[in-house]
Amino acid sequence: MSEPDPARAASVDTADPRVPMYTPEFAADPHRAYREMRARFGALAPVELAPGIPATLVLEYRTAVRILNDPERFPADPRVWQEGVPADCPVLPMMQWRPNALRSAGSEHTRYRQTNTAGLAGVDRYGLQATVERTAISLINGFCATGSVDLVREYAFPLAFDVLNHLLGCPAAIAAQAAQGFRAIFEGIGAENGNRLLIEALQRLALHKREHPGDDVTTRILHHPAELTDTEMVHQLATLYGAGIEPQQNLIVNTLLVILADDRFGGSVLGGSLSTRDALDEVLFNDPPMANFCISFPRQPVLVDHTWLPAHQPVVISMAACNTDPAITTAHRSGNRSHLAWGAGPHSCPASPLAYLIAQEAIDQLLDALPEIRLAVPATELTWRPGPFHRALTALPATFEPSPPLPVLS
Repeated sequence: MSEPDPARAASVDTADPRVPMYTPEFAADPHRAYREMRARFGALAPVELAPGIPATLVLEYRTAVRILNDPERFPADPRVWQEGVPADCPVLPMMQWRPNALRSAGSEHTRYRQTNTAGLAGVDRYGLQATVERTAISLINGFCATGSVDLVREYAFPLAFDVLNHLLGCPAAIAAQAAQGFRAIFEGIGAENGNRLLIEALQRLALHKREHPGDDVTTRILHHPAELTDTEMVHQLATLYGAGIEPQQNLIVNTLLVILADDRFGGSVLGGSLSTRDALDEVLFNDPPMANFCISFPRQPVLVDHTWLPAHQPVVISMAACNTDPAITTAHRSGNRSHLAWGAGPHSCPASPLAYLIAQEAIDQLLDALPEIRLAVPATELTWRPGPFHRALTALPATFEPSPPLPVLS
C-alpha cells in the first residue's frame, strides 16, 4: 500500500454528497455510476449502502487487490462499526458480525475457514453434476410443454436452492424457512425478521444433522476437529446459504442473459465455438452475481492512494467496477480468469469450483433441452433488483417451441 505525504492526502469524507447504491436508478445502470464515480473520485468513492450508512467503494483493480491481501489493516470484523447501526438497518444482516469466516479476522477466521473448506472438499463432483442434471431435468419438464418460462423464478432459483439443500443434507421444510429468511436479507425488505427466520431454520438444521448425520457438508463441518459450538455451526451454515443460493442463482441467470441477448455469445455458445465457461467468465468480469462485497473495517485511519479511510467504517470492494477498470481491461478475455468475482486473498471464495460446475451444468442442460429458447422481451426492458451488493434480475422471461418432457434419470 502506498504511503504518500499525509499533508497532501484527502479524506474520503469529502463535501461531495455520497452516491446512493440502494436505488432503482443505480440498479438500472451501475456501470455508468462506476464510470462517473471513477472520473470524479478516482480509486475510492464515498457511497451510501442504505440511507445513513456511509461506506467507501473501491473502484480500481490494483487498489482492490492490495486491500484484499492486507487483512491486518483491513480486517473483516465489523463489531465496532455495528455498535452505531440501528437494529432495523436493511443492510445490517448482510454486514453484521457472525462467528464465521466471512466476518472474522486472525485466528478466528482461520479456524472457521478450515471447517468450511473441509466440508466442501468432501463433495463428490461427479455426484454433484448428476444432482444438478436430475434437478434441471425435473424443472425443465415442469415448463417445457408451455412454451414460456421465467428463468429466475422457475429455473435458476429452485435449482440453486435444491442443489444446495442436497449438499447440506437439509430437509425441505427447514430449507423453505431458510430461503424465506435469506430472500428478505438480500432484498433489504423485512431484513431483521428475515435474519430471525434464517437463524431459527439453521438451528433446526444443525440439530437435525447431529441426530441424523449423513454424507453431506453439514455433517462434515459438525465432525471437524475444530468442534464448533451450536452457535458457531449455525453461522457456518448461514455463510453457505448466503453463497449458495442468491449468488448462484444470479450467476446462472446473468450468464443466460448474455447467451440469449449478446450476439457475440449466443450463436457462438450454441454453435460450439465458445463454451458455457467462456460465457460464465464474461459475466464474472462484467456482471458478477455479487457486484459489490468483500467488506472490511479498518481498525484505524488508513492512507490509501492519497486518501484517508476512516477507522471502523466499511470499505467495500466493487468487483464489477474493478473488473472493468480501464487500467486492466483487455479486448480478449477467453480463458482469462483474473477477475475478482470470487474475491482474492485470505477471504477468497472456497466454493468457486463447485459454483462453476453447478452453473455450467444448469445452463448446458437448459440449452440442450431447449436450443431455440429466446428472450420474451427486449433486453432493454428487463429490470434489476435494487440493492448495494447483488447484481440480480427481477425476472428473465423466455419463450421456445413447446416440447415433450425429457427422460427422467433414475
